[in-house]
Amino acid sequence: MIAAMKRRAFITLLGGAAAIPLAARAQQQPMPVVGFLNSGSAAEWAHLVAAFKEGLNEFGYVEGKNVAVEYR
Repeated sequence: MIAAMKRRAFITLLGGAAAIPLAARAQQQPMPVVGFLNSGSAAEWAHLVAAFKEGLNEFGYVEGKNVAVEYR
């Protein structure tokens, strides 16, 4: 009887410990992705890209930390 109780307690503990990483992973927010499309060379658009990044920073977005930017 005691062995059965220990086994149940162990299984319960093991199941609870396995759920902790799942709960932590479920709370993570996906990083938003912003697309920056242009039709010219990167050099032509460098000043606009800099202004775009500055605007993102003003609103609290930092590329690579809390927002991803796709350049095409």
